[in-house]
Amino acid sequence: MEGVQAVFDPWSPDFVADPYPAYAELRARGRAHYFAPSDQWLVPHHADVAALLRDRRLGRTYRHRFTHEEFGRTAPPPEHEPFHVLNDNGMLDLEAPAHTRIRRLVSKAFTARTVERLRPYVEALADRLAAELVADGGGDLVARVAEPLPVAVIAEMLGIPEADRHLLRPWSAAICGMYELNPPEETARRAVAASLEFSGYLRELIAARRSAPGEDLISGLIAAYDEGESLSEQEMISTCVLLLNAGHEATVNATANGWYALFRHPAQLAALRADPTALLPTAVEELLRHDTPLQLFERWVLDDIEIGGTVVPRGSEVALLFGSANHDPAAFDHPERLDLARKDNPHISFSAGIHYCIGAPLARIELAASLAALLRRAPGLRLAAAPERKPNFVIRGLRELLVAV
Repeated sequence: MEGVQAVFDPWSPDFVADPYPAYAELRARGRAHYFAPSDQWLVPHHADVAALLRDRRLGRTYRHRFTHEEFGRTAPPPEHEPFHVLNDNGMLDLEAPAHTRIRRLVSKAFTARTVERLRPYVEALADRLAAELVADGGGDLVARVAEPLPVAVIAEMLGIPEADRHLLRPWSAAICGMYELNPPEETARRAVAASLEFSGYLRELIAARRSAPGEDLISGLIAAYDEGESLSEQEMISTCVLLLNAGHEATVNATANGWYALFRHPAQLAALRADPTALLPTAVEELLRHDTPLQLFERWVLDDIEIGGTVVPRGSEVALLFGSANHDPAAFDHPERLDLARKDNPHISFSAGIHYCIGAPLARIELAASLAALLRRAPGLRLAAAPERKPNFVIRGLRELLVAV
């Protein structure tokens, strides 16, 4: 156990800056490692992570089968309740049948045809943001392109008025702080406050949409509720928050991480500039793999499982290391290399199984659109200063990425 703690240190700035060498050591040491500081079993190998994401003996929650006491766990503190009410009623943290019911309703807004209809809007917005960055001679790529594009897209889908969209990113950041390992009480306090404010805002917006429906997803969920699809108001609020958070958080970080990787691999960036049409599809997948925006995904063990000869008992929590799985040489040829032409790329950045990211097709369109717009508008885009990385481990990204044209 002490050896694992020496290798895996998610609160260390050096580890957060580059966790991939530590992952390689974890993979060499075995397939499952108990990590006492977070009371979790770390799973670093691609094959195990991919299999466990599909294993129904694991779940995002245990409350559909057990009480806290039966599962050997302590209920969250009462003062954290607003966060957990909001979080635990979203489909990402539910299991069947509730998950199945909500996902079926939401998936209607994320069909291939529906998402494809958004492409002109996404591409036009990406081009405008890139043009504005170029007109200013550069700036913070995170604040100027990576953030506003996916925030605007998911807000447009949900029908969030443009004047209110500046509220979304701070609320999301505060709530997502709770997904880090062992978040401090101050993080929980901010998440609770954001949960109350976000929920209150959406409750008012839902009431407005009941009176004056539109063509947006919130209106669609209300219509489904009115037609007897059994979607409670809390499920509707939690689903909207999940879509707003997940609908932009990963894309923001994938964009920033991706451009930082390109700047550090000038030969690959030159190849992409030389033939973006041919390389963009595989480049998007490779950038998602190479510096994974979501490094870890947690699951509860609902029935005993065995990983490489180690029995992980019911009541345990596993930490599936996406970043490590995406750098496993058993699944990827020379995983340390950034290879934008990589064909065989079974990355799991969008998860797998019943919780596979419902917005993955939209995220791919957004990433490709912003890459294409910046390649076209700013062919000489370069790094202007060493970037400032967020201190988070689980949700991996940059605070800012200063670029010059």
